[in-house]
Amino acid sequence: MAHTRPGLRLIAAMEACKGLISLVVALGLHELAGRNLQQVAEALVSHAHLNPASHLPGIFLHAVKSLPDIDLSLLAIGALAYAVIRLIEAYGLWKGLLWTEWFALASGAIYLPFEVYEMLTRSSVLSAAVFVLNLIVVGYMARVLLVQRGQASHPR
Repeated sequence: MAHTRPGLRLIAAMEACKGLISLVVALGLHELAGRNLQQVAEALVSHAHLNPASHLPGIFLHAVKSLPDIDLSLLAIGALAYAVIRLIEAYGLWKGLLWTEWFALASGAIYLPFEVYEMLTRSSVLSAAVFVLNLIVVGYMARVLLVQRGQASHPR
């Protein structure tokens, strides 16, 4: 176990947040599995005291109506698996485990081509911000691993 750097702790906290959000999504999808989504959406709009005929609630109801018949249980399992991976990565980075540093580098780098494609096809401030943040994380992880490699090849 290596000495944990503050940057690794920050990345660990970000990964933990992603994991917790994914866990909430998984639980929500599990709760919705087997239900009529149109009825759930209408009840949600009604509970919020919104007019279903107005613009934004109408868009929301139309979007739910347009969803294909999908098995939300499979999506819930996928979200749960993603949450577990992110939480394990967060724990490992927090503790300074070397294998999670390599995993963080690889799992961040794998998204970069997709983020570039997103910026080229539908550029927005959000997609640019996500790309830049991910690039910073990948660059930091590469630097951490290169420094460790240099220290391992030149022991004092």
